[in-house]
Amino acid sequence: MANEEGKYALETARADKSVWLMKCPPVVTRSWKAAAASSSAAGDPAHNPVVAKVVLSLDPLAPDEPSSLQFKMELAQADSQGNIPKSYSLNMFKDFVPMCVFSESNQGKLALEGKVEHKFDMEPHSENFKDYGKLCRERTNRSMIKTRQVQVLDNDHGVLMRPMPGMIGIIPPGSKDKQKKVAPVKPSEMKRTRRDRREMEDIIFKLFERQPNWALKQLVNETDQPEQFLKEILNDLCVYNKRGPHQGTHELKPEYKKAATDDNNNNNNNNNNNNNNNNNNKDNNA
Repeated sequence: MANEEGKYALETARADKSVWLMKCPPVVTRSWKAAAASSSAAGDPAHNPVVAKVVLSLDPLAPDEPSSLQFKMELAQADSQGNIPKSYSLNMFKDFVPMCVFSESNQGKLALEGKVEHKFDMEPHSENFKDYGKLCRERTNRSMIKTRQVQVLDNDHGVLMRPMPGMIGIIPPGSKDKQKKVAPVKPSEMKRTRRDRREMEDIIFKLFERQPNWALKQLVNETDQPEQFLKEILNDLCVYNKRGPHQGTHELKPEYKKAATDDNNNNNNNNNNNNNNNNNNKDNNA
Protein backbone atom coordinates (compact mmCIF):
# COMPACT_ATOMS: atom_id res chain seq x y z
CA MET A 1 0.00 0.00 0.00
CA ALA A 2 1.71 3.23 -1.17
CA ASN A 3 0.88 6.91 -1.38
CA GLU A 4 0.32 8.88 -4.59
CA GLU A 5 4.05 9.45 -5.17
CA GLY A 6 4.94 5.83 -4.43
CA LYS A 7 7.71 6.74 -1.97
CA TYR A 8 6.29 5.03 1.12
CA ALA A 9 4.54 1.67 1.46
CA LEU A 10 2.61 0.17 4.37
CA GLU A 11 3.55 -3.42 5.16
CA THR A 12 0.35 -5.38 5.91
CA ALA A 13 1.65 -8.94 6.14
CA ARG A 14 0.95 -9.06 9.90
CA ALA A 15 -2.44 -7.29 9.72
CA ASP A 16 -4.33 -10.34 11.12
CA LYS A 17 -1.91 -10.90 14.00
CA SER A 18 -3.52 -10.77 17.46
CA VAL A 19 -2.06 -8.06 19.74
CA TRP A 20 -2.59 -7.32 23.44
CA LEU A 21 -2.81 -3.70 24.56
CA MET A 22 -1.74 -3.08 28.19
CA LYS A 23 -1.73 0.08 30.30
CA CYS A 24 1.42 -0.24 32.38
CA PRO A 25 2.47 1.64 35.54
CA PRO A 26 5.47 3.97 35.07
CA VAL A 27 7.75 1.71 37.16
CA VAL A 28 7.11 -1.20 34.80
CA THR A 29 7.73 0.94 31.73
CA ARG A 30 11.05 2.18 33.13
CA SER A 31 12.08 -1.37 33.98
CA TRP A 32 11.38 -2.61 30.45
CA LYS A 33 13.19 0.34 28.86
CA ALA A 34 16.21 -0.31 31.06
CA ALA A 35 16.25 -3.96 29.98
CA ALA A 36 16.10 -2.95 26.29
CA ALA A 37 18.90 -0.41 26.80
CA SER A 38 21.13 -2.96 28.54
CA SER A 39 20.52 -5.43 25.70
CA SER A 40 21.55 -2.81 23.13
CA ALA A 41 24.64 -1.92 25.17
CA ALA A 42 25.64 -5.60 25.21
CA GLY A 43 26.07 -5.45 21.43
CA ASP A 44 23.03 -7.47 20.37
CA PRO A 45 20.37 -4.91 19.32
CA ALA A 46 18.45 -7.48 17.27
CA HIS A 47 17.81 -9.68 20.31
CA ASN A 48 14.67 -8.81 22.26
CA PRO A 49 15.17 -9.52 25.98
CA VAL A 50 12.50 -11.40 27.94
CA VAL A 51 11.06 -8.79 30.32
CA ALA A 52 8.07 -10.66 31.76
CA LYS A 53 5.94 -13.78 31.58
CA VAL A 54 2.15 -14.09 31.67
CA VAL A 55 0.46 -16.80 33.71
CA LEU A 56 -3.08 -17.78 32.66
CA SER A 57 -5.33 -19.36 35.30
CA LEU A 58 -8.62 -21.11 34.48
CA ASP A 59 -11.13 -22.60 36.92
CA PRO A 60 -12.05 -26.03 35.43
CA LEU A 61 -15.20 -26.25 37.55
CA ALA A 62 -16.68 -23.07 36.04
CA PRO A 63 -15.03 -22.53 32.65
CA ASP A 64 -17.90 -20.42 31.33
CA GLU A 65 -17.76 -17.86 34.15
CA PRO A 66 -15.93 -14.63 33.20
CA SER A 67 -14.19 -14.53 36.59
CA SER A 68 -12.73 -18.00 36.09
CA LEU A 69 -10.20 -16.65 33.56
CA GLN A 70 -7.41 -14.72 35.33
CA PHE A 71 -4.17 -13.25 34.01
CA LYS A 72 -1.05 -12.60 36.05
CA MET A 73 2.21 -11.03 34.88
CA GLU A 74 5.57 -11.59 36.56
CA LEU A 75 8.57 -9.42 35.74
CA ALA A 76 11.65 -11.36 34.64
CA GLN A 77 14.23 -8.61 35.22
CA ALA A 78 15.29 -7.87 38.81
CA ASP A 79 15.25 -4.12 39.28
CA SER A 80 17.79 -2.24 41.37
CA GLN A 81 15.02 -0.89 43.60
CA GLY A 82 13.78 -3.69 45.84
CA ASN A 83 10.35 -2.19 46.49
CA ILE A 84 9.12 -2.44 42.89
CA PRO A 85 6.38 -5.12 42.69
CA LYS A 86 7.33 -8.18 40.67
CA SER A 87 3.81 -9.57 40.16
CA TYR A 88 0.84 -7.79 38.59
CA SER A 89 -2.80 -8.64 37.95
CA LEU A 90 -4.12 -8.03 34.43
CA ASN A 91 -7.73 -6.86 34.29
CA MET A 92 -9.13 -7.64 30.84
CA PHE A 93 -11.67 -5.40 29.08
CA LYS A 94 -14.04 -6.86 26.51
CA ASP A 95 -15.78 -3.67 25.39
CA PHE A 96 -13.34 -1.26 23.73
CA VAL A 97 -12.93 0.61 20.46
CA PRO A 98 -11.39 -1.57 17.70
CA MET A 99 -7.74 -0.59 17.24
CA CYS A 100 -4.68 -1.55 15.23
CA VAL A 101 -0.97 -1.23 16.02
CA PHE A 102 1.43 0.48 13.58
CA SER A 103 5.22 0.78 13.65
CA GLU A 104 7.81 2.93 11.92
CA SER A 105 11.45 1.94 11.49
CA ASN A 106 14.46 4.24 11.55
CA GLN A 107 14.41 4.24 7.75
CA GLY A 108 10.83 5.51 7.73
CA LYS A 109 9.19 2.20 6.74
CA LEU A 110 5.63 1.80 8.03
CA ALA A 111 4.12 -1.53 9.03
CA LEU A 112 0.82 -2.78 10.40
CA GLU A 113 1.80 -4.99 13.34
CA GLY A 114 -1.61 -6.43 14.13
CA LYS A 115 -5.10 -5.93 15.49
CA VAL A 116 -5.82 -5.36 19.19
CA GLU A 117 -7.75 -8.36 20.47
CA HIS A 118 -7.52 -7.84 24.25
CA LYS A 119 -7.04 -4.74 26.38
CA PHE A 120 -5.66 -4.91 29.92
CA ASP A 121 -5.02 -2.69 32.89
CA MET A 122 -2.13 -3.64 35.18
CA GLU A 123 -2.22 -3.33 38.95
CA PRO A 124 0.08 -4.78 41.63
CA HIS A 125 -0.87 -8.28 42.69
CA SER A 126 -2.19 -8.79 46.22
CA GLU A 127 1.05 -10.52 47.25
CA ASN A 128 2.99 -7.31 46.42
CA PHE A 129 0.78 -4.73 48.15
CA LYS A 130 3.35 -4.29 50.94
CA ASP A 131 6.19 -3.53 48.51
CA TYR A 132 3.96 -1.24 46.47
CA GLY A 133 3.02 0.70 49.61
CA LYS A 134 6.71 1.25 50.38
CA LEU A 135 7.28 2.42 46.82
CA CYS A 136 4.45 4.98 47.09
CA ARG A 137 5.82 6.32 50.37
CA GLU A 138 9.32 6.66 48.90
CA ARG A 139 7.90 8.52 45.89
CA THR A 140 5.97 10.88 48.19
CA ASN A 141 9.06 11.56 50.30
CA ARG A 142 11.14 12.34 47.20
CA SER A 143 8.53 14.81 45.96
CA MET A 144 8.67 16.67 49.29
CA ILE A 145 12.43 17.26 49.10
CA LYS A 146 13.17 20.87 48.18
CA THR A 147 15.52 21.06 45.23
CA ARG A 148 15.84 24.86 45.29
CA GLN A 149 18.40 26.40 47.57
CA VAL A 150 18.92 29.93 48.90
CA GLN A 151 22.48 31.23 48.79
CA VAL A 152 23.76 34.44 50.35
CA LEU A 153 26.02 36.45 48.03
CA ASP A 154 28.85 38.32 49.79
CA ASN A 155 30.77 41.22 48.21
CA ASP A 156 29.36 40.70 44.74
CA HIS A 157 29.01 44.48 44.20
CA GLY A 158 25.82 43.88 42.24
CA VAL A 159 27.60 41.99 39.44
CA LEU A 160 25.21 39.03 39.53
CA MET A 161 22.20 41.33 39.63
CA ARG A 162 23.06 43.26 36.49
CA PRO A 163 20.85 42.59 33.46
CA MET A 164 22.34 40.38 30.81
CA PRO A 165 22.16 41.24 27.09
CA GLY A 166 18.71 40.53 25.69
CA MET A 167 16.89 40.81 29.02
CA ILE A 168 13.70 42.86 28.72
CA GLY A 169 11.60 44.54 31.35
CA ILE A 170 14.33 45.40 33.89
CA ILE A 171 14.41 49.06 34.96
CA PRO A 172 17.93 50.30 35.78
CA PRO A 173 18.45 52.45 38.89
CA GLY A 174 17.67 56.14 38.41
CA SER A 175 15.56 55.53 35.32
CA LYS A 176 12.75 57.97 34.61
CA ASP A 177 10.41 55.05 33.91
CA LYS A 178 10.60 54.18 37.59
CA GLN A 179 8.90 57.47 38.42
CA LYS A 180 5.88 56.78 36.24
CA LYS A 181 2.57 57.14 38.00
CA VAL A 182 0.48 54.09 38.70
CA ALA A 183 -2.22 53.64 36.07
CA PRO A 184 -5.62 54.68 37.45
CA VAL A 185 -8.17 51.99 38.06
CA LYS A 186 -10.76 51.72 35.31
CA PRO A 187 -14.33 52.55 36.29
CA SER A 188 -15.40 49.03 35.33
CA GLU A 189 -12.96 47.62 37.91
CA MET A 190 -14.26 49.83 40.74
CA LYS A 191 -17.03 48.70 43.05
CA ARG A 192 -20.26 50.57 42.31
CA THR A 193 -22.76 51.54 45.01
CA ARG A 194 -26.49 51.12 44.46
CA ARG A 195 -28.74 54.15 44.54
CA ASP A 196 -32.34 54.28 45.69
CA ARG A 197 -34.58 52.38 43.26
CA ARG A 198 -37.11 55.23 42.86
CA GLU A 199 -34.28 57.63 42.14
CA MET A 200 -32.81 55.24 39.58
CA GLU A 201 -36.18 54.86 37.83
CA ASP A 202 -36.42 58.64 37.44
CA ILE A 203 -32.90 58.76 36.04
CA ILE A 204 -33.68 55.99 33.53
CA PHE A 205 -36.86 57.76 32.39
CA LYS A 206 -34.86 60.94 31.77
CA LEU A 207 -32.23 58.99 29.80
CA PHE A 208 -34.92 57.48 27.59
CA GLU A 209 -36.28 60.97 26.97
CA ARG A 210 -32.90 61.82 25.52
CA GLN A 211 -32.90 58.81 23.15
CA PRO A 212 -35.37 55.92 22.72
CA ASN A 213 -32.87 53.01 22.67
CA TRP A 214 -30.01 52.21 25.04
CA ALA A 215 -27.58 49.32 25.34
CA LEU A 216 -26.88 47.90 28.80
CA LYS A 217 -23.21 48.96 28.77
CA GLN A 218 -24.19 52.50 27.84
CA LEU A 219 -26.60 52.68 30.77
CA VAL A 220 -23.93 51.30 33.13
CA ASN A 221 -21.54 54.05 32.01
CA GLU A 222 -24.21 56.75 32.25
CA THR A 223 -25.56 55.78 35.69
CA ASP A 224 -22.42 54.27 37.27
CA GLN A 225 -24.56 51.53 38.81
CA PRO A 226 -23.99 47.76 39.18
CA GLU A 227 -24.94 45.85 36.05
CA GLN A 228 -27.13 43.32 37.88
CA PHE A 229 -29.05 46.11 39.63
CA LEU A 230 -29.70 47.82 36.28
CA LYS A 231 -30.89 44.55 34.75
CA GLU A 232 -33.52 44.19 37.49
CA ILE A 233 -34.88 47.69 36.81
CA LEU A 234 -34.77 47.31 33.02
CA ASN A 235 -36.71 44.03 33.22
CA ASP A 236 -39.56 45.96 34.90
CA LEU A 237 -39.49 49.11 32.75
CA CYS A 238 -38.14 48.13 29.34
CA VAL A 239 -38.35 45.69 26.46
CA TYR A 240 -35.20 44.04 25.09
CA ASN A 241 -34.89 44.06 21.27
CA LYS A 242 -33.61 40.66 20.14
CA ARG A 243 -33.77 41.46 16.42
CA GLY A 244 -34.35 44.31 14.03
CA PRO A 245 -32.45 47.57 13.50
CA HIS A 246 -32.18 48.16 17.29
CA GLN A 247 -31.00 44.65 18.15
CA GLY A 248 -29.25 44.36 21.52
CA THR A 249 -30.81 47.51 23.01
CA HIS A 250 -33.57 48.33 25.51
CA GLU A 251 -36.55 50.60 25.02
CA LEU A 252 -39.38 51.63 27.34
CA LYS A 253 -42.50 49.50 27.49
CA PRO A 254 -45.49 51.01 25.65
CA GLU A 255 -47.31 52.00 28.86
CA TYR A 256 -44.26 53.92 30.11
CA LYS A 257 -43.76 55.55 26.71
CA LYS A 258 -47.37 56.80 26.79
CA ALA A 259 -46.95 58.12 30.33
CA ALA A 260 -43.77 59.95 29.36
CA THR A 261 -45.49 61.42 26.29
CA ASP A 262 -48.45 62.62 28.37
CA ASP A 263 -46.10 64.24 30.87
CA ASN A 264 -44.26 66.03 28.07
CA ASN A 265 -47.55 67.26 26.58
CA ASN A 266 -48.73 68.53 29.96
CA ASN A 267 -45.43 70.31 30.49
CA ASN A 268 -45.68 71.91 27.02
CA ASN A 269 -49.29 73.05 27.68
CA ASN A 270 -48.27 74.55 31.01
CA ASN A 271 -45.40 76.37 29.34
CA ASN A 272 -47.73 77.73 26.63
CA ASN A 273 -50.25 78.92 29.23
CA ASN A 274 -47.51 80.65 31.17
CA ASN A 275 -46.30 82.35 28.00
CA ASN A 276 -49.85 83.52 27.17
CA ASN A 277 -50.34 84.90 30.67
CA ASN A 278 -47.07 86.77 30.45
CA ASN A 279 -48.07 88.28 27.09
CA ASN A 280 -51.47 89.38 28.46
CA ASN A 281 -49.83 91.02 31.43
CA LYS A 282 -47.50 92.91 29.13
CA ASP A 283 -50.47 94.16 27.01
CA ASN A 284 -52.36 95.31 30.09
CA ASN A 285 -49.34 97.18 31.38
CA ALA A 286 -48.94 98.85 28.04
